[in-house]
Amino acid sequence: MRLLLAEDDPELGTRLKRFLERRGFAVDLFDNGVDAAFYGGETAYDVIVLDLGLPRRSGLEVLGDWRRGGIKTPVLILTARDTWQEKVQGLQQGADDYLTKPFHEQELLARLLALIRRNTQTVGESLSVGGWVLDEDTQSVSNGGESWSLTGIEFRLLRYFMLHPGHILSKSRLTEHVYEQDADRDSNVIEVYVNRLRQKLGNEVIVTRRGQGYVFGDRR
Repeated sequence: MRLLLAEDDPELGTRLKRFLERRGFAVDLFDNGVDAAFYGGETAYDVIVLDLGLPRRSGLEVLGDWRRGGIKTPVLILTARDTWQEKVQGLQQGADDYLTKPFHEQELLARLLALIRRNTQTVGESLSVGGWVLDEDTQSVSNGGESWSLTGIEFRLLRYFMLHPGHILSKSRLTEHVYEQDADRDSNVIEVYVNRLRQKLGNEVIVTRRGQGYVFGDRR
């Protein structure tokens, strides 16, 4: 899953980026509202974490522009001031959730996963499709009594597949959601990771649609 993190505090931003990457996200970090506004409007993110106190352009202004421009990506706002006015303003501009600093990283993760489940209409705390259950904590997948550990990219890729079961996903779309902005995003590498997942889970789990992409599970 690809995430935009807009936070101007370099220590907090770096810490959150590392934490979220360890939890299976591809994270693009921006420290000002101008860059965040541009990339949030041009890139297909799965979720956004937006600090309201950004320099150059405020988070409220950025969020309002996104929503008026038709950007529907789930947005969780961060505020350093525990005031009801700022939270209300953020929600009025189209925020989906909020956290007040300081906060625990695990709470941020839980809220982000809840937003993603809501946006993809996934029911339940764990991600389960066709007997496959993805464990966010251990970054592993199980089916019945068997369990397989996943590498970071394998986990990101399988999570995206399981959030969109039955959908034809092109290599370019998968690449956009699995890699962060500054990564070497060669779409042909996706084939390598798909094959690795097939070696672990079986060839029939991910089907190739020639000239179109890949399908995980049955079409809903």
